[in-house]
Amino acid sequence: MLKIRLARGGAKKRPYYSIVVADSHAPRDGRFIEKVGSYNPLLARDNAARVTLNSARISHWLSKGAQPTDRVARFLAVEGLAAWTPGSNPKKGEPHAKAKERAVERAEREAALAQAAAEAAAAPPPEPEAETPAVEVASDAAEAETVAEAAPAPEEGEAAAAAPAEDAATDAPAAE
Repeated sequence: MLKIRLARGGAKKRPYYSIVVADSHAPRDGRFIEKVGSYNPLLARDNAARVTLNSARISHWLSKGAQPTDRVARFLAVEGLAAWTPGSNPKKGEPHAKAKERAVERAEREAALAQAAAEAAAAPPPEPEAETPAVEVASDAAEAETVAEAAPAPEEGEAAAAAPAEDAATDAPAAE
């Protein structure tokens, strides 16, 4: 089967394509029957030299049954040599099995959160705790003051006990 397709040329990162008629089993950049045009993707889209086609030879090969590839068919459609229609693959954008499982799990979580929010909104608000009367609060404060006065402050006792030990250490001669 004959194909009208692109054969890549040019340097690394600088592509240049020849539009060739080749056997479908031949390598992409390998043996071809005839060169019928060129495509330079580095040129601006409105540049006339971006795509050059030999219309007479392309018409000849199309009449012999050569099939253009998708990209070449786009070029030929612009020139009016062949019809091009975009491919239709409805399954292409469909998520795979794992993504479908994640979507189901996410929907279940959202439904559970919505149900919990609805239950919380429907339930009556909890009653606030009753406050203690002011008389009890005042008596508790008085008891705390009496306890604090009766017990000596721990800081004062520790400071007094530490001072004589320091004095004894400075008065004693240094042992050698």
